[in-house]
Amino acid sequence: MHDDELVVGEDLVRRLLADQLPHLTDLPIRTFASTGTVNAIVRLGEDLYVRLPRVAAWADDLAKELEWLPRLAPSLPLTVPEAVAVGEPTAEFPHVWAVFRWVHGSPYAVGAVEEARAAADLGAFVAALRAAPAPPDAPAGGRRPLAELDAATRDALQRSRHLLDADAALAAWDRALEAPTFSGSAPDRVWLHGDLLPPNVLVRAGHLEAVLDFGSVGVGDPAADTIAAWTMFSGTGRTAYRQALGVDEGTWERARGYALTQAALIVPYYERTNPGFSSMARRTIAHVLDDVAHG
Repeated sequence: MHDDELVVGEDLVRRLLADQLPHLTDLPIRTFASTGTVNAIVRLGEDLYVRLPRVAAWADDLAKELEWLPRLAPSLPLTVPEAVAVGEPTAEFPHVWAVFRWVHGSPYAVGAVEEARAAADLGAFVAALRAAPAPPDAPAGGRRPLAELDAATRDALQRSRHLLDADAALAAWDRALEAPTFSGSAPDRVWLHGDLLPPNVLVRAGHLEAVLDFGSVGVGDPAADTIAAWTMFSGTGRTAYRQALGVDEGTWERARGYALTQAALIVPYYERTNPGFSSMARRTIAHVLDDVAHG
């Protein structure tokens, strides 16, 4: 999927385990296929998995999660990743890697759970995350101001004309650029997951079970996690999610812009290498356009 992606396979994991965590080498190993783009996932027995960053640019995200998520986890109402061992970089694999407990469930999908219930449950999770105190050394989270993302967003939408209504998306983007900018002041900054996409939310037995991949965790603009209103939900769920979080109009408009730019960049980049991920992003853009048209 990426030009500088490391080759991560079962043989590499066996060598890493043998060198650093030999007590786990007797467990069966098998590659796990997913739509994930940042980390490779390899199952380790029935109860564990190994997570390994694919590219150098995102390698520090795992280390950040390992540092901060254990502090946040006790106050969160859904299951989150739990590391049981951390591996050190080597000459063959130059990044921190980790072994986690396996979390049972399936990625969120339309029809897997009643949408308004899912939106309320995810809203409660985000509200609990936001309520956690942020120490002075907490990492910054969220994205750059929308205006700084303008050129890249327009370029990505133009390159996706064969896949979506680029003119309507560009008009929605123009509207997003009019949203008030985030103040950035300490009272307004909250803890963020930073990547609330369907593959990072697991469903089990008709309800939300877990939120995964906290590599983007940090403190910043609450609009960053409001994007789930469009990345996850259609109209009914979107309304329930907004109500659960009490989102003001300015944050809502800004968040819709962040949902749009994130999806716009995903669509052409992964069109051939990860078509399922690209399709998911096109669905987000459709949700944005529907919201603009009927909101």
